Amino acid sequence: MTDLADIRAAFLDYFAEEGHAVVPSSPLVPRNDPTLLFANSGMVQFKNLFTGVETRDYARATSAQKCVRAGGKHNDLDNVGYTRRHHTFFEMLGNFSFGDYFKEEAIPYSWQLVTGKLGIDPSRLLVTVYHDDDEAAALWKKVAGLPDERIIRIATADNFWMMGPTGPCGPCSEIFFDHGEAYWGGPPGSPEEDGDRFVEIWNLVFMQFEQHEDGTRTPLPRPSIDTGMGIERVAALLQGTNDNYATDLMRALIEASAHATNTDPDGDGRTHHRVIADHIRSTSFLIADGVLPSKDGRGYVLRRIMRRAMRHAHLLGARDPLMYRLVPELVRQMGAAYPELGQAQALIEETLRGEEERFKTTLDRGLSLLDAEVAELGEGEPLSGEAAFKLYDTYGFPLDMTQDALREMGREVDLPGFGSAMDAQKAQARAAWAGTGEVGETALWFDLVEEHGATEFLGYDTEASEAAVVALVKGGERAEGLAAGDEGIVVVNQTPFYAEAGGQVGDTGEIRWSGGHARVTDTRRQAGAFLHFVRVEEGALAPGAAVELEVDHERRALVRANHSATHLLHEALRDALGGHVAQRGSLNAPDRLRFDFSHGKALTAEEIGVVEKAVNRFIRQDSAVTTRIMAPDDARALGAQALFGEKYGDEVRVVSMGRAATGKGQDGDTWSIELCGGTHVGRTGEIGLFAIQSDSASSSGVRRIEALTGAAALRALREQEGRLLEAASALKAGPGEVPARVAILLDERRQLQAEVARLKREAALGGSAAAGPEAREINGMQAVLQALDGVTGKELPALIDAHKQSIGSGVVVLVSDAGGKAAVAAGVTPDLTGRVSAVDLARAAGAALGGKGGGGRPDMAQAGAPSAENAEGALEAAVKLLEAAG
Repeated sequence: MTDLADIRAAFLDYFAEEGHAVVPSSPLVPRNDPTLLFANSGMVQFKNLFTGVETRDYARATSAQKCVRAGGKHNDLDNVGYTRRHHTFFEMLGNFSFGDYFKEEAIPYSWQLVTGKLGIDPSRLLVTVYHDDDEAAALWKKVAGLPDERIIRIATADNFWMMGPTGPCGPCSEIFFDHGEAYWGGPPGSPEEDGDRFVEIWNLVFMQFEQHEDGTRTPLPRPSIDTGMGIERVAALLQGTNDNYATDLMRALIEASAHATNTDPDGDGRTHHRVIADHIRSTSFLIADGVLPSKDGRGYVLRRIMRRAMRHAHLLGARDPLMYRLVPELVRQMGAAYPELGQAQALIEETLRGEEERFKTTLDRGLSLLDAEVAELGEGEPLSGEAAFKLYDTYGFPLDMTQDALREMGREVDLPGFGSAMDAQKAQARAAWAGTGEVGETALWFDLVEEHGATEFLGYDTEASEAAVVALVKGGERAEGLAAGDEGIVVVNQTPFYAEAGGQVGDTGEIRWSGGHARVTDTRRQAGAFLHFVRVEEGALAPGAAVELEVDHERRALVRANHSATHLLHEALRDALGGHVAQRGSLNAPDRLRFDFSHGKALTAEEIGVVEKAVNRFIRQDSAVTTRIMAPDDARALGAQALFGEKYGDEVRVVSMGRAATGKGQDGDTWSIELCGGTHVGRTGEIGLFAIQSDSASSSGVRRIEALTGAAALRALREQEGRLLEAASALKAGPGEVPARVAILLDERRQLQAEVARLKREAALGGSAAAGPEAREINGMQAVLQALDGVTGKELPALIDAHKQSIGSGVVVLVSDAGGKAAVAAGVTPDLTGRVSAVDLARAAGAALGGKGGGGRPDMAQAGAPSAENAEGALEAAVKLLEAAG
C-alpha cells in the first residue's frame, strides 16, 4: 500500500470504519468563503459547520479534498518545480469532528492510522504541540509513548490556528517524519527547520476557543477537530523518498511530459518536467470545476499557471501544444477518485490546446524581447520595471513568469519600476474610460476597481455565494452604510448575479447578512464593477461585511430559457430565410424574448411555422449546451455567429447547442454556435416549449420576432385554443372546420358588401344607374353638386364616373359623411380640364370642412376632413371656384 490511490482509499476507509461520513471533495472554487480564491485545505467546505451557521446529518466526517495554492496569501507558484514539496495542486486528507469528539480521540486516531494502517515506523516520528497545551502533550505520551524530547513545544503562531481575527481558534499539533541524516535540516523549532530532513505529514487543529475583539479567549461549548494529511508527502515517505515528484502519480505525469517532448525526464529539463507535471493537475482540476482562463480573478490565476507551464514546455523544445496531450494520463491516474476529470476531459483538452496555441506566438516574441533586454544589462543588473511591464502588458507575461525566467539567469526585476509603469498605465486607462461617455459616476466606479479589483462573476456555475462588501454607494457617492428603507448600490468582491449585457436583463434576488437583508432589484456593470441596486428591507449594511448573495432562481431560469431560445431561433431563421439573416438586437427577459434580425419583408405564415417547428425540434432533442473560451478568430473559423453590438476582446465565450446532420462551420454536427457572454440552460430541453407571438417591422430592413417559452408559451397556446373553441361554438362547427366556415362567411360578406355598394350608388344617382340629381349650369358648365350620407371615400370615384357619363360634359363635386368623417371627391370631364382642375375643387371643398390638402388628377381628385357637418358650405366653396373659372 504505497501508491497514492491506495493511501487515499486506506485513509477514507479507516475513518469510515470509525463512524465518519465520507464526504466528497468540494469544488476548488469555494462558495462559503469569499476571502479565498480556491479551496486550500480540507476544512474549507466545513467552515459553516464549525461556526454553527450550518448543520448536517453527521457530526464527524472524513474527506480527500483537492486544493490549489497559487494566488493571494497562499501562493506557492514561484517555488513549484524548484523544491521537493511545493505544489499548486495537492490533496489534503482529513478527519473532522463538529463537537463530537476532541483530543482524547483525535490523537489516537492519527497515531493508529499512521503507524498501524499505513505502517510508518514510529521511531522516526516526532510531534509538536503548542507550548502551553499540556493536555495534548500528555496524550501523545500516553498514546504513542513518545519521550519528552520527541514532543516539541512551539510557542509561535505557527502552532496556533485562527479562522480570523475573531471566532473559533485553537492550538495545533503536528506529526513529523525524520527522513534521516542523509538530508540536511533540523527538527521543528530549530534554525534548520526548513531543511528536507524533518517533514510534516499531519496537522491536528484542536478548535477549543473563541477569540473575542478585545483579545480574550473563552472555551467553546462544543470543541471540534480539524486535521489534514498531505497525501503527496505521505506517499513520498512510503515510497522511500522525501521528494513528492518521485511518487508514482507525479512520476507518471513527468514521464508523460518527457515522452511527449522526446526528452530525458531526469536530464537538464528535469525542473521543466516537474513544473509541467504539477501544473497539468491544477489547470485540469480548475477547468473541470468551471474556471476558465480570463483577465482577472480566478481565471487570471489559471492563465498564469497555464502560461508558466507552457513556457517550460517551450524551454523543453516543444513547438506544438503539449499540455492537452497529458490530460489522458492525468485522467488515468486520478479519474477514478475524481470523476469530474473524465467528465470534463474534452473541455480540459480543448481549453489547454486553445490557450497554448494563442500563447505560443506571443511567447516567442516576448522571449526575444526579454533576451534582447537582458543582453544590454550589466553583470547582476536587474531587468527594468518598464521592460517587465511591457512583457506583461503587450505579451501577456505575468510578472512572476518573467521573474521565473530571470531566476534561471540569476537576475531579478526592478519591482518599484514595474509598479510605476503599472500606475502610469492605470492612469492612462482611467482617462480613456472617462472619455467613453459612459453614464453614471465613471470616476467612482474606476476608483473602486483600482482599489479592490474587478468583481468576479460566479454566475455561470452557481446562483448563490458568499461575498465581502467592498463598497456602498448612495446618491452617487460612497456611503459608510445603508439602513432599512435605504436604496443604494452594493459592490462586492464576487457575485453570482448577472449584470445586464448582450440583451440579457440583470439578475434580481436577495443579499443577506447577520441581522439584515436587502432586495436586489437590478444588476449592472461599470468599469469592471458589478453594481447591485438594492433596497434594504431589514438591518444595516456596512462596507467590509460578509454577505450571502442569492439570485432569484425562478426568474434566472426563465431568462436562461429565453436567452438559449434566441440562439436556436437565430439559427432557425438563417436556415429558413437565408444566410443574410443576422442579429440586430435582442431582449431576454423572464416573461418574453424579442429578437431583431436583418430581413427585408414580413415572414409568411408558412415561414413562421417552419422556424417555430425547427426551434421546438431542437428543444425536444434535449442536447447539452456547451461553453468554451476561444480567440474571436478561432471562434469565427468554427462558424460561430457574433452578436450585434457586442465588443470582443482577445477571448470570447462560445456557446454551442443542438445536434444536426447539417451542422454549421467546422464544429461537425453542432446546430447553433454563437459568441455569447450570457447565461444559458444546461440542456435545450430545459427551454420546454417555444411559440412565436408576432413578426413585425422594427426598422428599415429589420424584422422583430416576439416569442414565449416554457409555461408562458403553453399559457399563450392554451388561450389561443380557448378562443378557437369559442369561435367554433359560435359557428356551430368543430375546431377543424373553423377555417372553412370563416372562408364561407367572408365570401358571403364580400357579396353583401358589393350589393350594399351597388344600392348606395343607385340611391346616390337617384334610384338607378341611369338617373341622378339634376345638373345646373355654372359659368357655362354643367355641374352636379351633391351631399351624401354613409358613402365611403372608396365608393365616391365610381359615383363621379357615373355622373360624368350622365352629363357628358361638366363638373361633379360630392361630399359624404362616411362614419363620422368627411370624404370629398371631384371630377371634371376631359373637355373642361383646361378651365378648372378637379384637384382645386377637392381642396376647396375639403378646406371648407376643416381639412387640409387633397390630391389626384385634373379629371379626378379626392380630399378628406374631420367632419361633414358643413357639407353645404363645402359645395358652395366649389361653386365659387367654378364661377371664377376662365
